Amino acid sequence: MKTTKKNLSDTRVEVKVTLDATDLQAAREQALARLAKDLKVQGFRKGKAPLSLVEKQISPNEIANETIDVAVRTNISKAFEAEKQPPIAVTNVAVTKYVPGESAEFTATADVLPDIKLGDYKKLGAKMDNMEPTDADVQEIIDNITKAYSEKTATKKKAESGDEVIIDFVGKRENGEEFAGGSAKDHHLELGSGQFIPGFEDAIIGHESGDKFDIKVTFPKDYPEKSLAGKPAVFETLVKQVNEIKVPKLDDELAKKCGNFKTVAELKADIKTNLQAQNQQRAYEKYRDDLVQELVRKSKVAAPEILIDDQMRFIRDDLTRNVASHGMTLEQYLTQSGMTLEEWERQAKEVAEQRVKSSLVLQILAREQNIQVTDDEVEAKIAELRSVYGKSKEAQDNLKRPEVRQDIKNRMIIDKTLDFLTVENLQSTNSAKKTSKTDKKPAAKSSTKATKSKSAKKADK
Repeated sequence: MKTTKKNLSDTRVEVKVTLDATDLQAAREQALARLAKDLKVQGFRKGKAPLSLVEKQISPNEIANETIDVAVRTNISKAFEAEKQPPIAVTNVAVTKYVPGESAEFTATADVLPDIKLGDYKKLGAKMDNMEPTDADVQEIIDNITKAYSEKTATKKKAESGDEVIIDFVGKRENGEEFAGGSAKDHHLELGSGQFIPGFEDAIIGHESGDKFDIKVTFPKDYPEKSLAGKPAVFETLVKQVNEIKVPKLDDELAKKCGNFKTVAELKADIKTNLQAQNQQRAYEKYRDDLVQELVRKSKVAAPEILIDDQMRFIRDDLTRNVASHGMTLEQYLTQSGMTLEEWERQAKEVAEQRVKSSLVLQILAREQNIQVTDDEVEAKIAELRSVYGKSKEAQDNLKRPEVRQDIKNRMIIDKTLDFLTVENLQSTNSAKKTSKTDKKPAAKSSTKATKSKSAKKADK
């Protein structure tokens, strides 16, 4: 067997394979053995006849076709091994020449991992965000708490901003046709909350329980549903109840209801501590993502189409499951978002390509740094997942599959690699800060010496 390789792109190669008579003879013997399994020869049990007799019972064309099929199948992997080019997936095989018993040629096209040149991972410019919670952040939580303890009382008065109304409404286009998602019964709406399109909530103010009226509005031009964007509409509305909302005063008594707190000050301190922890986690995760994206930009890496397609399927399936949990199909979600399938696929492909490149770069970094995960670590992770999935038999069975175990191990290696990348750059940043501070000290001494020197000269005079 002889092979020659042709690079079609950074992630796709074509290998041309030439087989001689010896190669074809070996394939012919295997082909006869395969054909013999289903052949009944008089005097022999099925599949037990000598190959010499089998050959006489089968047409030359059938033997030739089976031979080239065996020859291609058995030599594809050998051909890529000979070229030291392991394929991700063989995408096309074509026989270009075949003379039975003499020679054959075929080409095999495959997607392959690209040659990756890793950028300098120790000197990345990403910075950790300072996400210290503000007084406004703490106040937002406080407002939510007081709102949660608010009391609602039905009233006969006319609705005001800040009141809650319970309403029925039916939305119709200008031609009187109802539109999807424009109707509801017993809907609780806090006036002034901005839940509805501009003009809707303001039109309810001044009405009381039992009032039935039309609300004429115009949808915003950037409304996600394109068929409604910028269009006028009428909502036939019935106010069924007006509730006055009484927000409690924030005092030590309310703080005690929120947990193990004695004062408002303790409650606010706890809120700030929790916000700090959440912000630090978000900042760390964003920093990791920023480091990876920068490393991808500084590295030479191409994403194989087959891996992009796999990631696209994952993104699509994930979104389909997500919108299904809200009672929508993917098509309905895209329509509501004002996006065509083609537009969504373009955006999703960009995300998929970036994910593939990030994964490849991290795999190379893990290999260079010999970052590994022990069997004990994998077992501990699987035990953790078993407890999370509880009594789900399907999930428990999946965790026993070798490919799932390998996937878990791969993910753990990637996570360790991300931590390594983050620590390396944090240390580099801290080292740079120390160096910067150290560099300033000699400059200060030099300035002092110069001052003394000038003073000495004046004294000499």
